[in-house]
Amino acid sequence: MPEEERALSPCLTAQDGEVEFSLRPKTLREYIGQAKAKENLSIYIEAARGRKEALDHVLLYGPPGLGKTTLAGIIANELGVGFRVTSGPAIEKPGDLAALLTNLNSGDVLFIDEIHRLSRAVEEVLYPAMEDSVIDIIIGKGPSARSIRLDLPPFTLVGATTRAGQLSAPLRDRFGVILRLELYSPAELALIVSRSADILGIGATKEGALELASRSRGTPRIANRLLKRARDFAQVLGSGEINLASARTALRSMEIDELGLDLIDRRLLRVMIEQYNGGPVGLETMAAAIGEEAVTIEDVYEPYLMQIGYLGRTPRGRVATSAAYAHLGVAMPNAQQTVSEQLTMNNLGA
Repeated sequence: MPEEERALSPCLTAQDGEVEFSLRPKTLREYIGQAKAKENLSIYIEAARGRKEALDHVLLYGPPGLGKTTLAGIIANELGVGFRVTSGPAIEKPGDLAALLTNLNSGDVLFIDEIHRLSRAVEEVLYPAMEDSVIDIIIGKGPSARSIRLDLPPFTLVGATTRAGQLSAPLRDRFGVILRLELYSPAELALIVSRSADILGIGATKEGALELASRSRGTPRIANRLLKRARDFAQVLGSGEINLASARTALRSMEIDELGLDLIDRRLLRVMIEQYNGGPVGLETMAAAIGEEAVTIEDVYEPYLMQIGYLGRTPRGRVATSAAYAHLGVAMPNAQQTVSEQLTMNNLGA
């Protein structure tokens, strides 16, 4: 199944449409969850406003769908400044970045999504801009080339990444504020679902909202997507209100179980268990067995299965854990149980 068609994809897809943006909170008061990050950020913003200075550069990192872009917009709103949005892959040449920076007004927020994908040449231009609010532009070529240094207005760079480890050390060190966004609890997601339902004019009970939230993998984007799809089932098959019964009917029809696993997640685990005795099995072998690309398995399906302890990585390949056997209702062989226990001990030790 293509990632853009998957209900449980944490990434922004075409099916989210404009509704995704209409549901985003505009202020820290409206922003639900991430209590520690929000508390610290409110202090930094209040201090910057009090000194009438630009906020220090901010790096937001964590899994996709947790609200990094939303939080960047909130920073600009709270500061009362302009908000410019771009992404790492879109800035192909140093000149592209220079055009963005020279068009900023004093105090503006420049948001760069997927900042880990900036090229090295673009990064080199960004360093003096972040440190000294200047940018060096090379005019001409060959022996006649010369460098011109332009002063920039004070600005705040907000970078977002799902892969903080891929950021170069010089770039990471230039961020004064580094915040990690964590997965949400079902209770927090239920509040988000209820808020989104109110905005969209959808009737939803607390029990219905919590049922959707508990299967959303700790990700607001998934919770909002399930809300929209549950609305369709409630409208056609029920009274129009999303209650516990209608939510479960919708989730059952979408083949999303109580842990937030969909058909492909369960198929991956079943192939490992039934065809390869629970592993170890190589990534390429697993990809061929379920008809998916290896990179899709590694980047899309594995992370959540590893987070909930259903899948482990060993030097010899992937291994299904005892929890995966129990979830699928399959008896675990003694030999495989020993491997699983050892893997669990290694993970705890790490």
